[in-house]
Amino acid sequence: MPSLRDIRRRIRSVKSTAQITRAMQMVAAAKMRKAQQAALAGRPYAAAMNRMLAELLPTVTDFTHPLMENRPLRRRCVLLVSTDRGLCGALNSTLFREAMKYDPQQTVFVAAGRKAAQFLTRARRTLLAEFSYRDTPQFAEARAISRFLQEGFLNGDFDSVEVVFMNFISTLVQQPETFFLLPLREIRAVSADHHGEVIAGELLKGATEFLFEPGPERVLGALLPHYLNFRVFQVLLEAKASEHSARMVAMKNATENANQLVKDLTLQYNKLRQAGITKELLEIATAQMALS
Repeated sequence: MPSLRDIRRRIRSVKSTAQITRAMQMVAAAKMRKAQQAALAGRPYAAAMNRMLAELLPTVTDFTHPLMENRPLRRRCVLLVSTDRGLCGALNSTLFREAMKYDPQQTVFVAAGRKAAQFLTRARRTLLAEFSYRDTPQFAEARAISRFLQEGFLNGDFDSVEVVFMNFISTLVQQPETFFLLPLREIRAVSADHHGEVIAGELLKGATEFLFEPGPERVLGALLPHYLNFRVFQVLLEAKASEHSARMVAMKNATENANQLVKDLTLQYNKLRQAGITKELLEIATAQMALS
């Protein structure tokens, strides 16, 4: 049975932990608001670009591009987007379970985030490259990742590219999602309010012909790489919003659990102290009766 000194020491330790988790919760909450605003602000642009390409590509029947080449799948590349730090609940473990579904003999990985690289190394998966990105992702960071994937696809190092990341739904909900990045297949319009939801029959049909200047090859040839760059950038924004939301909730739960533990330990301390006082009173009463 623990002594009063042990319980007091543990109460002080738990209170110190609660102060740390409370501070981390406040920091995560501040970063969370900024990351959520950035992710939500990028969705309308991504939806508009998807809509534009979904309208343009079907009108150019003779247009071909190396990034649209369909090849027999011999080797697959997976971009795994994780966090750099832990203490964000089950976010990374849920993400890594999705990554483990791929055939290790046929799949190579590119990691964005330190936790993904560490996991892939421990799991003995083939890791081609590791990229880092800031708490506020920059477009240049996404462009570097996208360029590496495009060059690997064009050089024949792999035949397809998929992205696995945590999509931000709300502060309490983040879902693992997977989509094909390369080769570019049929591009469908999506809603800016519901990221990833396909709009059926809502494309603009007012124009029957599009004129390209200087030409569809040059216009679409420059637009498609930018489209891929921004898709990776939006993935980084969604991943960061998910990370800070999960960390804020995890630290909030940790703080509440620590406070509850302090209450339980205080109650145990008071019971043990009361039992000690009662025992001393009984000893005094017994000694007095023996003397009398």
